[in-house]
Amino acid sequence: MTQAPAPPGVDLPRLRAYLDSAGPLRAELIAGGRSNLTYVVTDGTSEWVLRRPPLGHVLATAHDMAREHRVLTALADTPVPVPETYVLCPDSDVLGAPFYLMEKVDGTVYRTALQTERLGAERATAIAHELIDVLAALHGVDPGAAGLGDFGRPAGFLDRQVRRWQRQLAASRSREIAGIDALSQALARSIPATQRPTIVHGDYKLDNVIVGADDSIAAVVDWEMATLGDPLCDLGLFNVYWDGGIAEIPTGDAGFPSGVELRARYAVATGLDLSPLPWYEALGCFKLAVISEGIHYRFLRGQTVGEGFAEIGDMVAPLVATGLERLAS
Repeated sequence: MTQAPAPPGVDLPRLRAYLDSAGPLRAELIAGGRSNLTYVVTDGTSEWVLRRPPLGHVLATAHDMAREHRVLTALADTPVPVPETYVLCPDSDVLGAPFYLMEKVDGTVYRTALQTERLGAERATAIAHELIDVLAALHGVDPGAAGLGDFGRPAGFLDRQVRRWQRQLAASRSREIAGIDALSQALARSIPATQRPTIVHGDYKLDNVIVGADDSIAAVVDWEMATLGDPLCDLGLFNVYWDGGIAEIPTGDAGFPSGVELRARYAVATGLDLSPLPWYEALGCFKLAVISEGIHYRFLRGQTVGEGFAEIGDMVAPLVATGLERLAS
């Protein structure tokens, strides 16, 4: 039997040899991701998910497969649902970049209004409560007990976050963006104090979880930006997605509870003071703006794989404007 053609980024003969697979492999790119590339790989009997970095313009500290594999493996015995990890390949000679294989978790990833409009208020509320409860559970995990005590440097985390996204913006600049420098400078001038360090996901949102048939969260995915840091960074970015009109899913029109309700639920579960949250929301806007500009940069150079990249650059200006509004609130 001949080897089936593969999408860009996966050399199936090399992967087959590396895995010592008895039969030919097939691979399919999973839609939805805008950074690391995710594929379903099968030998006709079993299925796995393969994660690898994008095809070009990989920024320093981004797209670290070993870190992503490590945090997934460490969280396996915690209340946070994650896929089981299998193979980590640090050798770039196989696919042109490091990659890893993990379990393919059954369930639904809700990415569009067409999917969520059929849920109804009861199911939407159950999913949203699960979503925020899992985030609170993640922020309740003891990093040391999970073997992640050295996974990051919580001291000075917020200052480094602002500087990191400033550097990544500089590395991806291809045009003038009104207000983005003012936003980064305002963030740097008003950094709040971290209440307690936790494991942070880095991009926690509805379409980065797999929802099971019973509407529970079957797995949290896309851990490429996970580290030890300030938990309100996760909540602030979550709020931008949920309430800020940034995500494709209009949560307010689909029967989902309001962000106000979810934040209150999170506050009770974690005991954290949410009064400084506008700063974290502004940081989330800045971070998404920089990521979107990086994707736009790669798109212009033909270094992206999949659909939906042509419009990513249009998201940057609204994100910057929203971030400035949050700081002014």
